[in-house]
Amino acid sequence: QVQVAESGGGLVQTGGSLRLSCLDSGLAFDKYDMAWFRQAPGKGRDGISCITKSGNVTEYVGSVKGRFTISRDNAKNTLHLQMNDLKPEDTAMYYCGAPMSDCSGSWTRAPVFGGWGQGTQVTVSS
Repeated sequence: QVQVAESGGGLVQTGGSLRLSCLDSGLAFDKYDMAWFRQAPGKGRDGISCITKSGNVTEYVGSVKGRFTISRDNAKNTLHLQMNDLKPEDTAMYYCGAPMSDCSGSWTRAPVFGGWGQGTQVTVSS
């Protein structure tokens, strides 16, 4: 079972940085690939980055590649997203989850095990 809680969002200016965290209070965090998703107002929820169970392989969508870094600490059941060079178009609610399609598949639009957390809001001002 995956039960997640996101934190670390906030208001930053263009070019700023934020570090998001996701704590999984469920069981077997290290048995799941994990991903970050985001949902902007009026748009769907899309995956932006995925990391395998071991943390050895990471995937990014083009819009965040080179600016965002996903990582995980399996000993602490925690997932992170370091976001640098933030842009106004990064403004969204950010969620973490364990996609039912792992990082080698169609994870960007996959449902997640255990449902969604509350998310954390990221707002980038221009």
